[in-house]
Amino acid sequence: MLPGSGQTPATKYLSRPPLFDPEHGTTVREPLESGQGWWAGAPTSYHDPETGIYYVYYRLRKPRELGRGVMCRIAAGTDGLHFEDIWQANQEDLNSPSMEKSAIFRLPDGTWQLYISYVDPVTSMWRIDVMEADEPGGFDPALAMPVFLPHDIGLAGIKDPNVYSIGGLYHMIMSYAPNPETVTSDLRDTMHGTADVYNTGTVKSHTGLATSEDGRNWVFEGDILSPPDDGWDAYCTRINSVLCIPPVFVGFYDGSASVEENYEEQSGLAISHDLRCWRRTTTGGPWVGSPWGCIRYVEALPVGDAVYYYYEYTREDGSHELRANRVEVS
Repeated sequence: MLPGSGQTPATKYLSRPPLFDPEHGTTVREPLESGQGWWAGAPTSYHDPETGIYYVYYRLRKPRELGRGVMCRIAAGTDGLHFEDIWQANQEDLNSPSMEKSAIFRLPDGTWQLYISYVDPVTSMWRIDVMEADEPGGFDPALAMPVFLPHDIGLAGIKDPNVYSIGGLYHMIMSYAPNPETVTSDLRDTMHGTADVYNTGTVKSHTGLATSEDGRNWVFEGDILSPPDDGWDAYCTRINSVLCIPPVFVGFYDGSASVEENYEEQSGLAISHDLRCWRRTTTGGPWVGSPWGCIRYVEALPVGDAVYYYYEYTREDGSHELRANRVEVS
């Protein structure tokens, strides 16, 4: 059974995930303005097999000097390509300098969850909280509960979660930044002075795993994919989503060679048999890309005999839009 779908599609006969053409995707959401720093993206998705409704979470960002990640929304639709917004939160609701990717999920008892990543207003470090509601339009940021605070688990930052129920165990895959071996007060100021440790060059972007037996109490298990010493993905290997293609899981990860590409990552592939040990299969270069910049935050949602891809795409003017592709699996 594939994560997030509630169904077993024909992808079980594939040797690799079906390729999509990012240049011909459907525009799901445009940025608030044009130009560098204006983005719509960082998606996660969920398909409700009972109602047939598709849900997509996305984030809207402004240039750094205008507020960074200022707004996040949840949209709903019936065809997986066209959506209407049903929920919104602003950075003021969390008193945060910025918000980023978050995971929408539903527990077996019908409770909807939103695992939201944002910058802590006190520590200036990325953290993950959770909100719960009876419906996906009912999340209240005032009731958000901490899931992972980076200083509690010895990290410099933790963000961008995605959640799956696999084999009766809940799995959360997220980006994390390990602390350097020695952190002086000056280095700490450099790391967190801009409220975005990932964009300082002092740490790299790794992928971590947490597990839960009930979908509410989580244990951080540690690293599952780290950047290599060199190559196109030597600075960032951030798994965004997972697709089960027996006998392996395929992870779609963001890669960048250096901090200079921190906001313009490309998409790579990795495989695993157990969700804990991953091997990169795109060591020679990205899986897909944009002629203008990035293809990042690739979210793969299998439904029936199709895979829906949602991704952040750099446009010619330097802004990012949220796109979708539906690929039939024959």
